[in-house]
Amino acid sequence: MSESSSAKQAFEVESERDLASFRAGMAAVAGEVEAVLETLLPQPHGLHRRILEAMRYAIFAGGKRLRPFLVLNCSYLFGVERTHALRVAAAIEAVHTYSLVHDDLPCMDDDDLRRGRPTTHIAFDEATAVLTGDALLTLAFGVLSAPETHPSADVRCKLMSRLAQAAGCDGMVGGQMIDMEAGESRFDFGQIVVLQRMKTGALFEFCCESAAILGQAGTEHEERLRSYARDIGLLFQITDDLVDALGSTENAGKKTGKDAEQGKATLVSILGVAGAKQQARKLAESATALLEPYGEKAKSLKQLAEFLVTREA
Repeated sequence: MSESSSAKQAFEVESERDLASFRAGMAAVAGEVEAVLETLLPQPHGLHRRILEAMRYAIFAGGKRLRPFLVLNCSYLFGVERTHALRVAAAIEAVHTYSLVHDDLPCMDDDDLRRGRPTTHIAFDEATAVLTGDALLTLAFGVLSAPETHPSADVRCKLMSRLAQAAGCDGMVGGQMIDMEAGESRFDFGQIVVLQRMKTGALFEFCCESAAILGQAGTEHEERLRSYARDIGLLFQITDDLVDALGSTENAGKKTGKDAEQGKATLVSILGVAGAKQQARKLAESATALLEPYGEKAKSLKQLAEFLVTREA
């Protein structure tokens, strides 16, 4: 074996080890945030027990817990107390789960499979699914408002204000509205980027920015982490579209090929598979460069970019 071949093989082995370590770190974060969610979600009881059962069904359905991963690893950059970061992570996961429950409804994406099992409206019913989303969204703001999240009322108020912006009509909800009309529109590259930055990216931005807010690190760090999150959010969406276009329902844990069926323009349909993969790589490099001021502390956040580029589900 030549020296160059040996070096390449050693690099690939090291990369595989890093990826395995990264996946283990993601799994650990998922376990931590689920333990916190277990304490925050009431056990089913009383005449309203059905809504509590549905909330727990939806939020404990598994998943990568990518958003909590962002909160906790960005918080690490500023020495934020772990318990504070975990509560914010749990609140964001509640908002994200609410969005999935509503997104799956027949009046929206009409999906019957999520994370490898029946969606909430299939497992329960449509009315219960609507109320489940409502309850999870409300829960999130209750968590952020509590003194256990941060001793400073100013910090808690800023967290709630920014989450409201990220999840509302000029963020995630607005992006969802655009997406619902996408099948009847001919969106160009720029319009799809706007759609995805609202629908997916806005909540990613809050995940990262919330760490700087918790750490009271100042606007410069808030803006830098928002920029990182914009790249990561768009990278995530491109790879999600690639999974939808190329992946299987079994691996993805949800129905694939829906964008093509509905005639929706995506970055993959506009750029092509090769072009989308190239754009994903550029975004990963840009995101990684933004983290340079944080040095080794940002290792997991840098690895996330590589993980997303290579994801298959």
